[in-house]
Amino acid sequence: MKVIYNDGSVGVCEESEELSVLRHSAAHIMAEAIKNIYPDAKFAYGPATEKGFYYDVDLGERKLGDEDLLAIEKEMRAIVKANKPIKAFILPREEAIKLMEERGEIYKVEHIADLDEDAPISFYQQGDYIDMCRGPHITYTKALKAFKITGQSGAYWKNDSNNKMLTRINGTAFKTQEELDNYLTMLEEAAKRDHRRIGKEMGLFMLQDEAPGFPFFLPKGMALKNALIDYWREIHTRENYVEVATPQIMNRKLWETSGHWDHYKDNMYSTLIDEETFCVKPMNCPGGVLVYRSKPHSYRELPMRVGELGIVHRHELRGALHGLFRVRCFTQDDAHIFMRREQIEDEITKVVHLINEVYTKFGFKYFVELSTRPENSMGSDEDWEAATNGLIGALNKLGMPYVLNEGDGAFYGPKIDFHLEDCLGRTWQCGTIQLDFQMPLNFELEYTDEKGEKQRPIMIHRVCFGSIERFIGIITEHFAGKFPVWLAPTQARVLLVSEKSSEYADKVYEALRAAKVRCELDNRNEKIGYMIREAQTVDRIPYMVIIGQKEMEDGTVSIRSRDTAQTETMTLDEFLAKITTEIKDRV
Repeated sequence: MKVIYNDGSVGVCEESEELSVLRHSAAHIMAEAIKNIYPDAKFAYGPATEKGFYYDVDLGERKLGDEDLLAIEKEMRAIVKANKPIKAFILPREEAIKLMEERGEIYKVEHIADLDEDAPISFYQQGDYIDMCRGPHITYTKALKAFKITGQSGAYWKNDSNNKMLTRINGTAFKTQEELDNYLTMLEEAAKRDHRRIGKEMGLFMLQDEAPGFPFFLPKGMALKNALIDYWREIHTRENYVEVATPQIMNRKLWETSGHWDHYKDNMYSTLIDEETFCVKPMNCPGGVLVYRSKPHSYRELPMRVGELGIVHRHELRGALHGLFRVRCFTQDDAHIFMRREQIEDEITKVVHLINEVYTKFGFKYFVELSTRPENSMGSDEDWEAATNGLIGALNKLGMPYVLNEGDGAFYGPKIDFHLEDCLGRTWQCGTIQLDFQMPLNFELEYTDEKGEKQRPIMIHRVCFGSIERFIGIITEHFAGKFPVWLAPTQARVLLVSEKSSEYADKVYEALRAAKVRCELDNRNEKIGYMIREAQTVDRIPYMVIIGQKEMEDGTVSIRSRDTAQTETMTLDEFLAKITTEIKDRV
């Protein structure tokens, strides 16, 4: 695909870059369309993204509706059809500021102030629209063949809540109409699977204005959450993890020692207690470090695998909150492993196998990303090199391919991130393994080696689910609320056909409860067809146990599966054996 660079030269971009160039160009074309319709609009940022593009726009007090978005898209199509050439030019800093001031682009002027003082500023122009940009872009507007505006949201200028809230207009673009159509079909399916809608229908959780970003889990949601936690505890007990719980609130000095106060305080909540600053923990690790430090340790105890299902609080901007995917309070399925240097590769290998087991259980595929030292980090070059090589060595030993993500590690160490793929092809970053030389140093952790000498342990931070709340959101959409039997909030519902069979229905219900099946009894005076549809399509219950006169007389039960229209008759003992085996085997 031909592109124009910011120096005005024309070339052919790499195939891997084509989609990004198209989407960035689409953002410019959308901006021109907005400017044509709303001449007083002022523009902030308009980048390409992994899923499409957006532009943050100041429209004054104007609020856009669906018809306005359609009008913008229609104007974009007119610009594309006109096949306007896209030109690039460069201006010295002062001339660039003057041009943007003349055009009323106050956000661009402010953006220029953030750039290197000596750097020339590049611009792209199509028709009368001029935008400050590094490029590259398509050479003519007609090269944009398949695009769609997908919605709008709010966004603070520079992502700072002290600044003005702008209108973010989102869109997507693809190289072909077929690719766009497939993506839009996926979006439609994703909307049907939206965990917020399903969560409300199934009574799993609720989100209230009184507590933005702090989800309420309802009884059925707690049943689901506890099933996940039971599974987590089972596999971690098997792998010789011990479990601890550390305080929610700890003194600021702890967070200064750990490095969180310097690197993360903007995302932390704090309070005054006895005229001292205390922090609500955003992470579990410093508490886990104090547990380790509370007594002496021998090399014979290492590796020490310490798990914690800790509730953490992190301040997120209100505009960024999204169901269970982005919250301010969540449960991390944390574990911290304290070990000797020579144990690094073996321990990382064990954690990778454990995370693989978890994701395979839910039917997820995944890929691995290795993130290296960020600019704002702590520790020596030697420690960072050793930690990074430790992760690379473990991945190579496993024969596991990975994507390198330069500069995106934690401030205390490099990390391996697991990005799982759901049934719609969407990816989610959940599991992580972080190798940390710094926190054991900051807290002066020790163990006694074979010679009786003091040594410094190395620390792994790791999660499997990541945030249990977020993982519930992911699997709710992945399964469309049709959870496997072992996870389902309600695993079976007894449906009473007539009052004459109520005593037998009660007996069946109590037998299921005695077998520890999560079950309900529906003895309402409703038609059986209605009760089946509600159980099957709204509450998404795996098994409906239908009890009528015939079942009572024969001592049987009629079983309707959630996923079929067929009814199977069997004895109660046969059904109990079937469902309890499925629960035990977690299928």
